[in-house]
Formats: sequence, C-alpha cells, structure tokens
Amino acid sequence: MTRRMAVLLMVLAVVMPLAAGCADSKPVTIRVLTYNIHHGAGMDKQIDLPRIAKIIRDSGADLVALEEVDRNVPRTSHVDQPAVLGELTGMHAVFEKNADMQGGDYGNAVLSRYPITRYENHLLPNFPGNEQRGCLEVHVRIAGKPAVFFAAHLDHQQPDGERRASIAAIRKYVAANPDATVILAGDLNAEPDSAVLADAEAFLANADQAAESNLLTYPADQPDRKIDYVLYRDQPGLRCVSCRVIPEAVASDHRPLLAELRLDSVP
Repeated sequence: MTRRMAVLLMVLAVVMPLAAGCADSKPVTIRVLTYNIHHGAGMDKQIDLPRIAKIIRDSGADLVALEEVDRNVPRTSHVDQPAVLGELTGMHAVFEKNADMQGGDYGNAVLSRYPITRYENHLLPNFPGNEQRGCLEVHVRIAGKPAVFFAAHLDHQQPDGERRASIAAIRKYVAANPDATVILAGDLNAEPDSAVLADAEAFLANADQAAESNLLTYPADQPDRKIDYVLYRDQPGLRCVSCRVIPEAVASDHRPLLAELRLDSVP
C-alpha cells in the first residue's frame, strides 16, 4: 500500500461515519397533550377512564400532562387512575399527589412514550383558603438528549397573585435544567391576555403561536375561554409546528390541547 493510499483510507475512516451520522439526523416530532380529566368524570356525569384513554391514544401524543387525577379515592371507586391510564395507553405513567382527597390522593400525572429516568413533585405556592396545587417534573431523553417535561395545575381563585407566584416558582425549576429541552403543559387557569401568561411568556415560548384557529378549552360542551397551555423553552432547533384543541365535548369538563413540536438535529 502506498503512502498516499494509506492517507486516503485514514481520511475516509473519519469522514464517512460523520457523513452517515448527518444523513441519519432527522427532525424529531414531539406531540404534547395537556388534559384536565376532571377525575375521569365527563359532562354526562359518567366516570369513564377507557374513554379518556382512547382520546389520548387517538391523539398520538408522546408526552401527556394530566390534571385532576385521583388515586385510591372513594368517589372514583378506589381506582389507581394513573396506573390504569398507563396500562390502557401503553405509556409510562407517574403520579404525585398535591392534596388528600377522601382518604386517597389527588394530583397531577404524566404519561410518556419515552422511558422516564426520574421525576419529582413541586408543591406550588399556596395562599390561605386555596387548594394546594403542584408541578410534576419528569425527566426523559429525546433523540438521545435530556428533556424535562413539567405538568402543572394552577389554582383558579381570583385575583392572580397565587398563579403569578406559581409561575415564578416554575421559572426557577426551569432554570435548574439549563442543558435540557424543556416543555411545560397544563391547566394554568389563566387566559391569554392575563399577567400570568405574560409572566410565563417571559421565559417560555407559547405553542398557541402555531394555531390556525381559536383554542378555547373550557367548558368542554360550549368552550368560551382558554386556560390550558403547552409552552416550551426557546432553543436552537426547537419549534412548534401546530397547536389545536381536540373537539371532545363530553369526556371531561375541559377539552384537550395538542401541540406538535419539531426538534431538529443540533450539533
């Protein structure tokens, strides 16, 4: 073998794997659903988890934030709702309680098609007389890179003080994960023109910007306001390509909101 041939082979050995890696690098689609399931009770007063699970499956969601979830609560027949929904959807499920409910647990859940590496719950600021709310922080890996999914439920009481304090707390949780893709989804109990949303949009992008129609989510039968959101940290290669409300008017008192994010390959 000549010296020139040896050098050429060495160059090819370095360049070809890099070229192959670039060819295989394709954008990753992340479908994010937020759904306040009202402990499975629909507008028809029926508690029907298979109905909720079908909506989730049909959405094609990869990450799901669920609010108002029961576990071992008498009003929902002592069912472990997160476990049942995980089984019915074929997704990984985690749950953390924010409050006691009839001797059982009441809080937020996350369903994920990605394996969950760890998770923790943050109890949000709680003003006197208000229900304790929380933000569930779930860590996964997407396309081999770290990602953090926050599922939040903020209080509905007026004025905005507790919700704004909660957004300030969530901002700190987001900042504690500087190297990860960050997505926040949930029932924020705040309308788009509120100070609460302005606070959130100071550090997160709103998937609403990709919507082609109105995004009214509550009440489910005749929605007249938007209080459910998907937000994400603006970063190179991450963008929202669509956001829509699923026209489901019976299964819960909220309609589900689905956003499709696109994560490009970034060196």
